[in-house]
Amino acid sequence: MFSRCYSATTQGIDAYLIEIESHIENMSPNFIMVGLPDSAVKESKERVFASMKNSGIGFDPSRRITVNLAPADIRKEGSAFDLPIALGLLAASNMIDEEKLRQYVVLGELALDGAVRPVHGSLNIGLLVRELQKSQSTIKGLLLPKENAQEGALVESLEVYPISHLKEAVDFLNNISSPERVKVDVHKLFADQALNHILDLADVKGQETVKRALEVAAAGGHNLIMIGAPGCGKSMLAKRIPTILPPLTFDEALETTKIHSVAGTLPADVPLITTRPFRSPHHTISYAALVGGGIGNPRPGEIALAHHGVLFLDELPEFSRNVLEVLRQPLEDGTVTISRSKMSVEYPTNFMLVCAMNPTPSGDFSSNDPSRTFSDPVSQRYLAKISGPLLDRIDLHIEVPKVKLEELEQKTTGQRSSVIRERVITARKRQIARYVAHNEKYPKHKIYKNADLSSKMVQEFCHISDEGKELMKKAMTRMGLSARAYDRILKVSRTIADLAGSEHITPAHLSEAIQYRTLDRQFMQSLS
Repeated sequence: MFSRCYSATTQGIDAYLIEIESHIENMSPNFIMVGLPDSAVKESKERVFASMKNSGIGFDPSRRITVNLAPADIRKEGSAFDLPIALGLLAASNMIDEEKLRQYVVLGELALDGAVRPVHGSLNIGLLVRELQKSQSTIKGLLLPKENAQEGALVESLEVYPISHLKEAVDFLNNISSPERVKVDVHKLFADQALNHILDLADVKGQETVKRALEVAAAGGHNLIMIGAPGCGKSMLAKRIPTILPPLTFDEALETTKIHSVAGTLPADVPLITTRPFRSPHHTISYAALVGGGIGNPRPGEIALAHHGVLFLDELPEFSRNVLEVLRQPLEDGTVTISRSKMSVEYPTNFMLVCAMNPTPSGDFSSNDPSRTFSDPVSQRYLAKISGPLLDRIDLHIEVPKVKLEELEQKTTGQRSSVIRERVITARKRQIARYVAHNEKYPKHKIYKNADLSSKMVQEFCHISDEGKELMKKAMTRMGLSARAYDRILKVSRTIADLAGSEHITPAHLSEAIQYRTLDRQFMQSLS
């Protein structure tokens, strides 16, 4: 007796179809599972047999049973194969309709009483099934744990049925009863989770210059670092950056949700992430937790979980230098590749890096003299903990001064986040319109914001006048800027021009962009 059914697994954010073949012979009892199963998959035997017995299903396990998970060269991990293995055995025993079973990809962990528990990666697998349908596949949809059904139903045109118990799946496949098909109104999800932040930039007294820099950073998706004494508002400002970022598009929301789904960080009541992530790891974080990794199938780290959102690193010099240095490649390429001896996975890492730090280890300048600056030797040694190459990849360097007493006592507040956000959205629309032709020509390397421009594209889209070139020449000479810093100044100036509604980058736009690199000189002096 033989049967075949379908399940799936994930590697990185990509999903792969798995065929589960079951063969039962009337020979001496034995259970054999092949196809590179890990320990959790091998243990499914005990969960499957117990759940069948406790569900009142009269399956006889006292035979020779062979289960093959194909293709055999992909390692199978996790407990999501419990339900399809159980249904495959029942189909091989002619206890359920195998033809109907093969119309669905099945996922689910079984409890000993037959209950079906949630799994990871349902959205990723749903997207895989949609691609399979384009190639004339006979697969109609998914049988998923009830908690994962809405996530899988985000994929349009799929039949998704929630399964809460093994007996429920058996009755569905035998046409005895059917759970209600799950459908999701994506527009309602976005409306229900519409931007409704408790935090607001208007809460921060003073710091108007810094708020302007945050607006520029949000409009172009630029990385930034804030340096200032404790209590000046660095963390408050950073936590309010998501309130001025443009809303996620549906494609961005899907890609973000895929990462959180495979990581297991997607809340049970949130099938789709519709607000930009804000990740703020502690400075004791390990290399693997930041970048991703782990035993077996590497899991996404903080930089991947921050995709399309913000990664905030507070007390930047307190992070291990080795940990910080691994940020360089993901910041440049927008992806991170995690390699193991038998596999290699890639995660997207297009995030906005926001850093905050004190000027000295004690938190303030080493002198009580307010005229002291970052040229102080103690400050220079502390700033030198941040490498030049990493600093080069941060577009805006902002000094955050202490808030004056008269500013704290003011009853009036600055502009609300919603007002700033509208200007940011308008600037982003200009950028999207500018790069339409490029995105049509290079669909695999689409550009949606100025921060994503390559060096070649900077030359194409960031033209400056002769007066601007002379200004840049002086800045490069006086501040000792690198070629990468030169490109980043041009990208920031392009964003400032977009905020001003200007098609051309003027010397005024360049001057503002250059002032956001003034800390370069302090770092270069500290490293010399």
